[in-house]
Amino acid sequence: MEATLELILRVLFGAVGLGFFTYGTRQKAIVPLFTAVALFMFPYFVSNVYLLGITGFALISVPYFIRF
Repeated sequence: MEATLELILRVLFGAVGLGFFTYGTRQKAIVPLFTAVALFMFPYFVSNVYLLGITGFALISVPYFIRF
């Protein structure tokens, strides 16, 4: 069960990261671009499913709170 959830979360964060990357490159916005890179990279370093979810959703909310 946890392996399935981990896979779903990795795919979800990758898809959201792709959206942020596309938005960041087209709008030349640096915060969504760096958030996208972080969303692409962090699942390789986090093995706990709960920490993966918390970190991923925290990263998704970063562009909402930090705007340049």
